[in-house]
Amino acid sequence: MNPEATAIYEQLRAKLPNLPEAELREKAALAAEINRLKREKNAVILGHNYMEPALFHSIPDFTGDSLGLSRLAAETDKDIILFCGVGFMAETAKILNPSKTVLISSQRAGCSLAEAITAEEVRALKARFPGVPVVTYVNTYAEVKAESDYCCTSGNAAKLVASLKSENVIFLPDEYLGRNVARELGMRALSTDEAEHPLPPNTLLYWRGRCEVHERFTVEMTQTLRRKYPDAVLLAHPECSPEVAAACDYAGSTSGMIRYIETKDAPAYLLLTECDMGENLAGQYPDKKILPTPRLCCPHMKQITLENVLEALREEKYEVTLPEETRRRAWNAVERMLQIG
Repeated sequence: MNPEATAIYEQLRAKLPNLPEAELREKAALAAEINRLKREKNAVILGHNYMEPALFHSIPDFTGDSLGLSRLAAETDKDIILFCGVGFMAETAKILNPSKTVLISSQRAGCSLAEAITAEEVRALKARFPGVPVVTYVNTYAEVKAESDYCCTSGNAAKLVASLKSENVIFLPDEYLGRNVARELGMRALSTDEAEHPLPPNTLLYWRGRCEVHERFTVEMTQTLRRKYPDAVLLAHPECSPEVAAACDYAGSTSGMIRYIETKDAPAYLLLTECDMGENLAGQYPDKKILPTPRLCCPHMKQITLENVLEALREEKYEVTLPEETRRRAWNAVERMLQIG
């Protein structure tokens, strides 16, 4: 191995002691070649918290949640942005960075939430409930954002909805996040399937989209984990059901979970979210006892590998492009969110 690959190998071995020796060496060599190309092509690599650990700990210049990474990308002077994450994340980076070349390393990296609703369905909802503001989760494609009044993240959804001071809100497309927001704000939660115009006062109207990973966490699972790890703090993502969120000690975005771990002193932490995040944080915070996350993995996130990152960067392929009118209108919804905070 060359000196850079050797240094990456040593770093990965310290953070991922359970990875087989041969695999460590292979991944270190791939990462070293990616980093060489990154310098040669003046690129920046963004790594989502759900990336597989060997990738997460080797090649990204920045790691975090999708919107935080896109905002960091907006400040970069690099020519190429390569997003290690799923399709809607790379689109968001393009929305905020129209003059940059934005690449994604796999065209198969989709998202059950983003695919749960279309722009046409949003337009139909606006026609059914005229004048009701549409708040759309950032986990959606650009054409859906373009039909929305505001975007939100899992971390700021409740704050944003409360700031609107609107009697009613349409919240898209995550049913569980919408119901968690309604519970936090004391609003009535109604499905778009059952609601009629005019809506009752103080109603959050939610769409029946779900994350195919987070919907698999159950209250029974939390009870089993409590028995097995009685001293552990359970942290749930708000894409889990309201019942699961209520059964845990904390519910928050991936960034919120990280802040919780950084600022709280608990005997142990256990995350109810995508399977690799717990291992990533265990390597990032070796002084904290972060227990293995239940192996519920996103098949789309697992499309992002060191091998296809190398291929995408080497060939500069899988470029993300958006019609300018769609990008501009989607930018309006994202920008309104950023103004609120």
